[in-house]
Amino acid sequence: MALDLVIRGGTVVDGSGLPRFRADVGVADGRITTIGRIGERGRQEIDAEGRVVAPGFIDGHTHFDAQVCWDPLGTCSSYHGVTSVVMGNCGFTLAPCRASEADLALRSLERAEDMSRDALLAGVDWRWETFADYLGVLDRLPKGINYAGYLGHSALRTYVMGERAYDGPGTDDDLAAMRRELADALRAGALGFSTSRSPSHQTADDRPVASRMASWEEVSSLVGLMGEMNTGVFELALEQHPDDAARRPFLDRLQALAVSSGRPTTFITASTTATPALHRDLLALLDRTTAQGGRMFGQAHAREFLSITGFKVKLPFDRLPGWAAFRQLPLAEQQARLLDPDQRRPLVDEALNGPYGTAIGAEARAPRYDVIRVLDRADGPHRTVADVAAERGVSPADALIDLSLETDLGMLFAQPFANEDMGSVLEILRHPHTVVAVSDSGAHVSQIADSSVPTFFLSHWVRAEQAFSLEEGVRMLTFEPASRWGFNDRGLVREGMAADLVVFDPATVGPELPEPATDLPAGATRLAQKARGIDATVVNGDVLLRDGVHTGALPGQVLRG
Repeated sequence: MALDLVIRGGTVVDGSGLPRFRADVGVADGRITTIGRIGERGRQEIDAEGRVVAPGFIDGHTHFDAQVCWDPLGTCSSYHGVTSVVMGNCGFTLAPCRASEADLALRSLERAEDMSRDALLAGVDWRWETFADYLGVLDRLPKGINYAGYLGHSALRTYVMGERAYDGPGTDDDLAAMRRELADALRAGALGFSTSRSPSHQTADDRPVASRMASWEEVSSLVGLMGEMNTGVFELALEQHPDDAARRPFLDRLQALAVSSGRPTTFITASTTATPALHRDLLALLDRTTAQGGRMFGQAHAREFLSITGFKVKLPFDRLPGWAAFRQLPLAEQQARLLDPDQRRPLVDEALNGPYGTAIGAEARAPRYDVIRVLDRADGPHRTVADVAAERGVSPADALIDLSLETDLGMLFAQPFANEDMGSVLEILRHPHTVVAVSDSGAHVSQIADSSVPTFFLSHWVRAEQAFSLEEGVRMLTFEPASRWGFNDRGLVREGMAADLVVFDPATVGPELPEPATDLPAGATRLAQKARGIDATVVNGDVLLRDGVHTGALPGQVLRG
């Protein structure tokens, strides 16, 4: 058989966790056909001398449902070696939805997932109604990477109930209609069903998203349907409670549902300084559920959850009255006013004294200058704004403004809002029932830059901290998520498997600094972030990226459940 691609002379880390070995990898018709010494030439060749050849990375928590309509490459995930993603998390999808009722779906996305309404209206060509229709459109769209998706509860409720979905529980007839739509979606290839119970998920007018108005009985019935059909993963954004006593009844209900339905159940597992026992309660839930015969796994982030701020994106001060008016000005005018002491002084006073409202999710929040980092280089450690203020003998707000002015308002800053303790992050990553995920790619695009989770994981936890061997680290990014989400022909470098591959330099792989970009539809702003140390990304046997540059190939597929 003639080979379409030969990756020659690399060190294969095959995703299984077994020791690395040196070999060539041959690919034909989108599949890995040969691993060993290959004498024949391929139609394309990649010199992998001194490089690692691994399965393409898999990201189990994204929100690409809208972005796939205008971004064939799946950026910024593809820049970081990701070849397959799971979208539709937290109950947010674009289907089922009638084009005439698109506002009902967009209402849930706009604030909860920080998706620009202007970008959505300009970039999404609504050519579907049912979830099966959406997958059909997705099949025909140009795609660089592979996409799988849940049916989202908020979209399901608004499709069946209309405006009533935002008001309260549904009727028996509503539930019967939802079950029919979910069954149809699962038969069409939905990966499962997702919902949100999280108070962080609100509409732009400060109402709960539609899924939060559902009763637990409604959720249980829909997950139970997946059990009856013996298919589908259940993903949810958890209820939030201040302590174990308040949290335990919800966790018990979730455990009972996972056991009774028999369906894999998954959610973000993170730590916070506000609720320091939370992550251990969640890890204990994973253990209890598994011991009872259920299937449950946590989604682990690889670092702190960081809200990225700056003058060219969003600032912690943007909702303060004086700043709100100031931030409507062109950047050049903002810069000029900040250089005028008389115009600057009231802005600094307001920044220091507030009053600040409550932020949800990844939104810019009241500044804590002792933890806000100055992102002046890709690799840490980074100074805090408080450190810079002390060095210069100025207020923290003045320090943040001065750092921004010194970089033509280009400096970015990062404030942790969860996973603040990296020791707890490592504890979560090491748990046998968690999987590396949670980039949130496609959402919060002007607030976070977490598509880089795989390259950060390799650079920090594998190379710098040596918390995991290279073999363990690659397995955690490939075979483990492939197994959890049922991508049975991906996640390993083995003959017969889909040829999703990444070639990288283990000595240099890592994320670059995020940068503001205005490449969304309607000119909306997002944070873009590239990687270093990745030589090639291969999707279904075609080279998608070489040294971070698109080859022109668009070999992505829809992965059906």
